[in-house]
Amino acid sequence: MSNITIINYFLLLGFSNQREFQLLQFAVFSAMYLVILTGNLILIILVALNTNLQTPMYFFLVNLSIGELGSTSVIIPKSMANALMNSTLISYSECVTQMLFFVFFLSSDVFLLTVMAYDRYVAICHPLHYASMMKWGRCIQLAGGSWMAGLLNAAVHTGTIFSLPFCSNVIHQFFCEIPHLMKISCADSYLNEIWTLLFSCALGIGCFVFIVLTYVQIFSTVLSMPSMANRQKAFSTCIPHLIVLSVLVGTILFTYLMPASISSYKLDQMLAVIYSVVPPMMNPVIYSMRNKDVKAALGKLFYWKISGKNTMLPFH
Repeated sequence: MSNITIINYFLLLGFSNQREFQLLQFAVFSAMYLVILTGNLILIILVALNTNLQTPMYFFLVNLSIGELGSTSVIIPKSMANALMNSTLISYSECVTQMLFFVFFLSSDVFLLTVMAYDRYVAICHPLHYASMMKWGRCIQLAGGSWMAGLLNAAVHTGTIFSLPFCSNVIHQFFCEIPHLMKISCADSYLNEIWTLLFSCALGIGCFVFIVLTYVQIFSTVLSMPSMANRQKAFSTCIPHLIVLSVLVGTILFTYLMPASISSYKLDQMLAVIYSVVPPMMNPVIYSMRNKDVKAALGKLFYWKISGKNTMLPFH
């Protein structure tokens, strides 16, 4: 406890202190962030303008896109700015805010992916009851519950982490990540955060198990379909969802539960990029851009812009 000092700022050491690698990081993160912004904003705009896409599935996709825009926007711009200005500083208050919103958006994404699995289950296994089971009121409740659960999870983690004293202000990561903040804590009360972390991981595993069981029933229903076209259509919407969720939840669990004996700063940074940056880049493409309805809406949007029509009415 004698090493405890008052922390006013942290040092995010990031990937490298060499200027060439910092500029490379800035260029790579800029390109990735541009892809994330473009893909997710296009999806949001298409759903807002096209009444044919205003369905429960795309409603949840819009919520997911908002969450992914939020989670990347609280970490990537700061890392880009530090790399460009050859700086590692982040203030204490900025670190608190960054962690709160990052965990909030990331947790909400996991819950939204779980809700989306339920939506696909109802659509494929109970198509005749879909309209009654997925009314707009229920969809809003499910999405709102995901956001509230994410906010509660973020508040608990942030409050627990920043109630701990720190013996160092050096974070070997490109953003304020929970495991690295725990490593520089020097109080016995870090056990409280471990229990909180284990509870969150249990929630994540619970969501994953629920989705797997849901898809077991979905695949059973799909395989019993007589039409090959219907099977392919169902699989095209289900398999990408499972892939994204497996990458997201798998890397998060591995990062947060990884034994210290096999942990390394480079591995931690690679895993952080995989679960924080890669899914927001992939989701607009694998969920939407391959969908013929989205392609048609995108074509109409470009035609609307090229033809110079000034009407702001939603197109069909």
